Amino acid sequence: MATYKEFLVSGDCHIIEPPDLFKSRLPVNMRERALWEEEFTLEEPIVPGGHTEFRKLHTIGFDGWTVSKYRQFQGHDGTTPGWIPDDIIADMDMEGVDGAVFFPNLALFVLFTDDHELSIAHARAWNDWVAETYLAYKDRMRPVAAIPLTDIPDAVAEIRRVHKLGLRALMLPEIPPVPYWSRDYEPVWNVAEELGLPIFIHVATGGVMVKEDASKTGSTVKGMMTAMNMGKGQLTDDMVAGRTMGGGNTAAASPSKIMADLIGGGVAERHPGLTFTLVEFGASWLVSYMAFMDKSWRRGTGQDPNWWLGFWEDGKSPFDQPAMGRLFNINEKWPYPLRPTDYVRRQFHIQFADDPVAVQARHITGVSTVVWGNDYPHAEGTFNGTDEVIAEHFDATVSDEDRAAILGGTLATVAGFDTSRKLAVERQHA
Repeated sequence: MATYKEFLVSGDCHIIEPPDLFKSRLPVNMRERALWEEEFTLEEPIVPGGHTEFRKLHTIGFDGWTVSKYRQFQGHDGTTPGWIPDDIIADMDMEGVDGAVFFPNLALFVLFTDDHELSIAHARAWNDWVAETYLAYKDRMRPVAAIPLTDIPDAVAEIRRVHKLGLRALMLPEIPPVPYWSRDYEPVWNVAEELGLPIFIHVATGGVMVKEDASKTGSTVKGMMTAMNMGKGQLTDDMVAGRTMGGGNTAAASPSKIMADLIGGGVAERHPGLTFTLVEFGASWLVSYMAFMDKSWRRGTGQDPNWWLGFWEDGKSPFDQPAMGRLFNINEKWPYPLRPTDYVRRQFHIQFADDPVAVQARHITGVSTVVWGNDYPHAEGTFNGTDEVIAEHFDATVSDEDRAAILGGTLATVAGFDTSRKLAVERQHA
């Protein structure tokens, strides 16, 4: 069992849902459209020593998506992690994790589609199940409540309902129905702030357009299929260049847009009590993005305030040239009292798993903007490798205070964990 002096919080963990969860919980008239998994076993592995057991996903937009059943790393007892609370707690103990925020697994694909009836039914089923199953473990586990945004009154009602159930964290989609700067979401921000509920936005959620084409494969799966096919064949120069540009991770464009929409749309200014945690996007991109955010809204050295340009209309007065203007006039028109990066440091947290640059850049981004998570139990995370990652990322140049904040102190506050429990345990062993 690993132990750390810090109160260790993982900002990204997943519950592997029971295969029949939604088939058994959706309204009877919707169960034909429920997400479900089919398990099958091969007589022999595809490659020597490889997997023989697989799971096939059945849901609109992803039907037939198949992964190794045991693609996740083994847990404390040598078996694949699942949904049993005591087993999850034992895996957390094995890693030295004191508390964690938990997200769905394959249900991420169906909770946020353009079919509101489908999404809200799955969300309510998930929210009820996690409340029933995990609230008894709330000192260690914080499951998120899924909130589709395809119908704002329903979203507000569901937020109030899950709060009464006892859930204390909300999950909104990476790709919302309309951009997050839209005032349409104001009722959602109002109720979340009123109830003190932190907002988590997980990668690979939203953007599933099932009404356009029920057979359409989601963009998340398309990206993984591209990587898989590249691994099967001969690499070409353009493939290597493309992979190198993305590094196999989610590019910075999506989380950058989320932040720009929430800050530029005035959400952070109007709702200072809200916090936004962006999950599984990595965080090393943040340092350069924050530099550009502020630079876009100030006139810097060499930017002539009197630089005019445009299209001149002959025969018109110089004072009547509607297509002419000053290029850098916009730089001094930022409409809010704080700088963009001030809102980032005040209200945003970016989760990473294995990203040493995110730690190294903390003095620029602000220590509270970067938070750690092991992506339990996914193979792309650091579960079963937390010791190694922490040792690599947090060397002697990282102060104890910064280390404690990034590894759990910040998220403990956001998610509402009682860190005194860790201190009590330490005193018992002192």
